[in-house]
Amino acid sequence: MKKIFLNTFLFSAILCSGTFSAQTETSGREPVYRATHTQTTELKHTKLKVKFDYEKEQMIGEAWISATPYFYPSDSLVLNAKAMLIHEVAVDKNGSRSPLKYSYQNDILHINLDKTYQKNQEYTVFIKYTARPNEVKQKGSAAITDAKGLYFINAQGKDPDKPTQIWTQGETESSSVWFPTIDKPNMKTTQEIYMTVPDKYVTLSNGYLKSSVKESGGLRTDYWVMDKKHAPYLFFMGVGDYAIVKDKWRNIPVDYYVEKEYEPFARQIFGNTPEMMEFFSKKLKYDYPWNKYAQITARDYVSGAMENTTAVLHSDAAQQKPEDLIDENRWEDVITHELFHHWFGDLVTTESWSQLSMNESFANYSEYLWNEHKYGRDFADYGLMIAIQGYLMDPANISKDLIRFNYHAREDMFDAVSYNKGGAILHMLRHYVGDEAFWEGMNHYLKTNEYGTGEAHQFRLSLEKITGKDLNWFFNQWFFGSGHPKLSFTSSFDPVKKELTVSVNQTQSEYFQFPLAIDIFENGKAVRKNVWINARSKNDFRFPVSKNADLINLNADGILLAEISENKTPEQYLLQYNGSENFLSRYRALEGAEKTPDHDAAAKTLAAALKDKNFRIRMKALNVLDLSKASHAKATLSEVEKLAESDPKTLVQSAAIAALRKTGNQKYLALYEKKFNTPSSAVKATSLAGIISLDPAKIKDFAAQVDLEKASEEVIATLLPAIVQNKIEKQMHAIGSTVAFYPFIKFQDPQLGATAEEGFHWIMDSDNTKATESVTKILIQAKRQLGENPQARMMILNMLKDGLSRKMQTLKSNPGSTSLHQQVELINKAIAAYQQ
Repeated sequence: MKKIFLNTFLFSAILCSGTFSAQTETSGREPVYRATHTQTTELKHTKLKVKFDYEKEQMIGEAWISATPYFYPSDSLVLNAKAMLIHEVAVDKNGSRSPLKYSYQNDILHINLDKTYQKNQEYTVFIKYTARPNEVKQKGSAAITDAKGLYFINAQGKDPDKPTQIWTQGETESSSVWFPTIDKPNMKTTQEIYMTVPDKYVTLSNGYLKSSVKESGGLRTDYWVMDKKHAPYLFFMGVGDYAIVKDKWRNIPVDYYVEKEYEPFARQIFGNTPEMMEFFSKKLKYDYPWNKYAQITARDYVSGAMENTTAVLHSDAAQQKPEDLIDENRWEDVITHELFHHWFGDLVTTESWSQLSMNESFANYSEYLWNEHKYGRDFADYGLMIAIQGYLMDPANISKDLIRFNYHAREDMFDAVSYNKGGAILHMLRHYVGDEAFWEGMNHYLKTNEYGTGEAHQFRLSLEKITGKDLNWFFNQWFFGSGHPKLSFTSSFDPVKKELTVSVNQTQSEYFQFPLAIDIFENGKAVRKNVWINARSKNDFRFPVSKNADLINLNADGILLAEISENKTPEQYLLQYNGSENFLSRYRALEGAEKTPDHDAAAKTLAAALKDKNFRIRMKALNVLDLSKASHAKATLSEVEKLAESDPKTLVQSAAIAALRKTGNQKYLALYEKKFNTPSSAVKATSLAGIISLDPAKIKDFAAQVDLEKASEEVIATLLPAIVQNKIEKQMHAIGSTVAFYPFIKFQDPQLGATAEEGFHWIMDSDNTKATESVTKILIQAKRQLGENPQARMMILNMLKDGLSRKMQTLKSNPGSTSLHQQVELINKAIAAYQQ
């Protein structure tokens, strides 16, 4: 699972989470202990036959569950089956069925078998049922915003702008909405599914398509077979009107299912997949273990993406057009993430949700590994830095262990600790044991536990087997502990001994031990010192030097997950930028320059960074620059003009145009108009903002030409004032998911927040279903991310009530409008969500 957070403006509202209560098993010591599911039954095979009722949004199903007692003799089978109608339960012996007694309460189907079965004595139970996803009571979370398991999208075809689709979402325990099973991650079973659908649609499921047979009434039955066992939460069905773009890795089919509009661009979006499969297969020394790899997109998806075995589901945000892809494929990390799960998560599955790190930390780190291989370490280090920032952003993360046996609800595990911090921990572990040992350890873990489950201790044992090292200290503090080092340092120079003493202090309550890279700068050059920090408050290190250090840079290789307090001068930040190879050190130098932007040394740092090899650093420098200041203009203007005109990265061109816009110089109007005609969405948007700033009358001529359907938050924020103030109707729906958060935007940027509020009122005063849906949909999703924050919820609730009042006034002037009645219903649904 790759979870995608909502608009970043939300973060100011979600930092405080409430408390929850739960009843669960205990270990005898802790008040809450989330034990691994006890296996009394071993699933062997699951056979399903399903057909869909589009009008009722239900599924008619038949299931054959083959199983044995796990160890002890058993006369019963207990299955999860959520919100179903159970019509028949029988034991099936070679096609002959005998009814069985059963009880069905609280989503648990308890079946009395025809006799007591012994270990390894297999039986098959037949169940006829109706799946009713809209009757499901369980709720979603911040990561997975809904838990209905089975989703009918525009099932009756009422929305002309939305395709009709069916898709499933099993993680965490929602597959039991659409078929009876033991819905736990430590279950594994092979499967076969017969899916009867309208012949105009294509289908996708796990494994391979064994047959496809035309039926009467314009129907067709597709038969999908998965002959290797995997967890029930990884079962998948997808149905819809898709184009299938075929690719290949070695002799393995690789398919991309996209809406037909995006068929010409599918290879641009997903086309690196075969190369990724080759890279990971070789590095892991374990070839991709399944018989196909398909990726499909879904409308109204409840998360980012999901690693269903051989049938990955992506949000429709994956679908991008050339004008977006020329800037960057913003979905490539997600594609990488879900592929890597096919080793870590699908092949070897977390044995419990407490051990989710064994799925998600590895998939998170795969993004770094791929980016490092494909684009270089600097590129990968930027992604790691952003991930760590995501972890640090929420103070609540600091108290959470990576492996957590005391979570409140299983979906709580899908957070920036399991993902972001876990990936950073694997990065440290890799550098501690060395590349060769790290990959050998990964291979050993996979081979030892293939088609089974895994936990952190098994991974530790694999690495210890390879390296001969005791790694309990590392796993105890990073996997089974919480927090991270918070460092400060002091230094002193002894001119007689020619000795520099660096004292590194840990300021957090629980002390860590770790290797630390320190760069000592003398005469403009850095000398690397690698030291070991012991688990105590203060560590002193003495180094021979010719003179006092010009600069001391801790975590100079950027590997340690830590917060470092430092007090450097603008001149030292300039020295750090010029003398550091590591991306993080160079980027931190720019952040230092940002603190004192008027200083000459800061201007020199920014000027140097405009020529950096890493485009993210060039962008950062451009964002910090203020060309209305004479010192900045003198040092950088000519270089900014070059970047705006011809930087190889369009994102840098866009940032350069935004920097030039601050000059207010009329001479750049021709440049903006020229750049507006480039294919890049980012360049087009910033160029438009530049045109409007110099010649506002041209807004009507240009604004409607920009496709903002899936534009980034930065692009929307850039154009929001022009769209709202000039009432560009065509772009109304595109701003919906931004203006929905205007109360929170006001905290960060009062002027932009006021514009967003005006945009919200504009939408609510208008008859625009698509824009209203954009607002309400994002706010319903946001409810889970807000947690138990009563102030934030009340702000949104009051905003929605105001929106409803405005929409009702609009309805009064046109009471016969079907679309307005639909919009009122959408807002009422959102209000109801916040009143629950």
